[in-house]
Amino acid sequence: MKKYKIKAIIEKGKDGRFSVYSDDHIGDSFFGGFGDSVAKAKEDFMASVKEALEEQKEESLDAVMVSYSYDLPSFFNFFDFINVSRFAEYAGVNESKMRAYKSGVSFPGEKTTARIFKAVKRIAEDLSAATLL
Repeated sequence: MKKYKIKAIIEKGKDGRFSVYSDDHIGDSFFGGFGDSVAKAKEDFMASVKEALEEQKEESLDAVMVSYSYDLPSFFNFFDFINVSRFAEYAGVNESKMRAYKSGVSFPGEKTTARIFKAVKRIAEDLSAATLL
């Protein structure tokens, strides 16, 4: 069975819905998904991936590794358990600006995006190093 690596991009549209798309493909099939939430858009996206696998006679989604890149509104929609105010403080970003980034009203510059990404990576590292007793 062939393994597929797919890089997907998740964005919030002007209509308030979310889209997932990729330039990658399986055979002649490209993928896309839409939904009122990131979870629904991902579900729709994975249905298109499954359909492509079936056309290639490789019916297992186990053959697929998807990495997702999020815009900030999509990130906070999917990881909705993250408290935006606390995250802004953790990342060293103004709270009201972070709320504007979350809603898609405003977009961070390159330096602020790097600061936010660094905070996300720190959280991921801290979580991966943690154990529960």
